[in-house]
Amino acid sequence: MAIIGAGIAGLALAIGLRKQNVSYKIYEAALQFDAVGVGSGMGPNALRAMELMDADFAKMYDKIKVGNACRDRLHEQFEILKGFGAVDGWRGGSVSHPNFERSSAHRKALLEVMSTLIPEGTVEFSKQVVRVDQHVEGKKQVYLTFSDGNTLAVDAVVGCDGIKRIIRGVVLEGGYPEQIVATYCNTYVYRCIVPMQEAKQILGSYAEEANVVVFIRDERPWGREQAAIQVSRDEMLSDFDGFDQRLIELLNNTKPVRWPLFHHPYTSTYYRGHICLLGDSAHASSPSQAAGAGLGLEDALVLSRHLALGAAQAVVQESQEVLLAYFLDHPEFGHDIQKVTDYANRRLPLIWLHDLEADVKAAENRFRELTGEQQ
Repeated sequence: MAIIGAGIAGLALAIGLRKQNVSYKIYEAALQFDAVGVGSGMGPNALRAMELMDADFAKMYDKIKVGNACRDRLHEQFEILKGFGAVDGWRGGSVSHPNFERSSAHRKALLEVMSTLIPEGTVEFSKQVVRVDQHVEGKKQVYLTFSDGNTLAVDAVVGCDGIKRIIRGVVLEGGYPEQIVATYCNTYVYRCIVPMQEAKQILGSYAEEANVVVFIRDERPWGREQAAIQVSRDEMLSDFDGFDQRLIELLNNTKPVRWPLFHHPYTSTYYRGHICLLGDSAHASSPSQAAGAGLGLEDALVLSRHLALGAAQAVVQESQEVLLAYFLDHPEFGHDIQKVTDYANRRLPLIWLHDLEADVKAAENRFRELTGEQQ
């Protein structure tokens, strides 16, 4: 089996397959593990997926994770504030759950941990897939062609190559070509790291640094593929006309770069023949529910157990609705902070507390139906 992509989803699948004694190899287009990125939040669902895949995975994550520093707010995901704290103070609507404990890890640290759980030499770097063929001359194998001209025949391919890579196109081009390209979420972000010494008057003094991400609603088409764009500082500041001056000062460390958010709102099938999708290549989502990495781990758990489909499309579409709510632009909740908070507190536990063991069992039953295998 070939796993295309050595990100979080691809490595998670490899960890799960190794525990199930399924042979595989990972092919990654980059020169090395991609450490670019910020923290990946993990809810209870993601932590259970780790534990069910490999107990050592969960233990190692526990050593690198960080959470809320304030002990009486460990179970809080975030607060919803109006007017940057100037309207009702810093205590806003709290999105939390007693069975949720906020945790996250930097992408670099997480990939380093995950890479230690698979055998050395499992990943081949600088292997970009440029063509995929199957059912050649009646054979059941999948044939991969790489940018270096090398070819490979494998029994199956799992595309973990992200939101805009080739495997998604191979799966969808026959029946759903309009779903291949990701859709703009009508949102871009500015982001920066601010030393807490500079930010503590606004954000409190609970950490050494503050990761600041500002989401800007944008009704215009992006029209620049999926690439970030550099703008002038004046252009960036024009997005904040009328905003609290403290927020604008907080952005002094921000590079004027607009990072667009894209997602896959519709994916009618996750497989074609002996090729399937996993993680962002299957269901890339906006970050409004902090669920993307966790969904990839859930996919990896189910697929590593039974080589069956994961089902996560609803979360992608709901994440876009949640994004509207956070912009105070939801048609039902509008600017009512309490309604938005109540909505988030209903919505997120459905992700956090999802029954993964039931998913594995359902996949097992479906596998037996399709293969006629007796239990």
